[in-house]
Amino acid sequence: METAMRILTAVVVVLMAGIILVPMAQVVMRGVFGLPFIGAEELTRFLLICLIFCAYPLVVEAGENIVMGEFKAAMPRTLRGIVNVTISVSAVAVTGFFAYVTAANITKNLDNATPTLGIPFVIFLGATLFGFAGAAIVHLVHLRKPPQADTNVSI
Repeated sequence: METAMRILTAVVVVLMAGIILVPMAQVVMRGVFGLPFIGAEELTRFLLICLIFCAYPLVVEAGENIVMGEFKAAMPRTLRGIVNVTISVSAVAVTGFFAYVTAANITKNLDNATPTLGIPFVIFLGATLFGFAGAAIVHLVHLRKPPQADTNVSI
């Protein structure tokens, strides 16, 4: 699983670089060369969609998703364990359901593409499916091996 997470991290870094480089290229092309970068906004928007969903399993694996640490820390240990299992089971169910719904939508959007660049929607829906399915798998793993201990962070 560690190798998969490293590969996914590399993909996320490439997507993030694209989000930085595409608008920068648009500014340079317009400002320096007076040429429009047609579809730059559309490409940036869809790179962001891919980035968010591809990074979702990494966030869940690192235990960096939003938790109510102070509330859970105030609970007795037994109740906290029950709450953690309930959260993991619910997360598996919800992310699994979203993955299923996304897979169903992929079959209905095989011929659809973005208006300017003609990028197939399958790419973006595939990233969504990957993100939710990956998060469901990570949550399943967390049922057996819970994520990092709850920590309280005060700002």
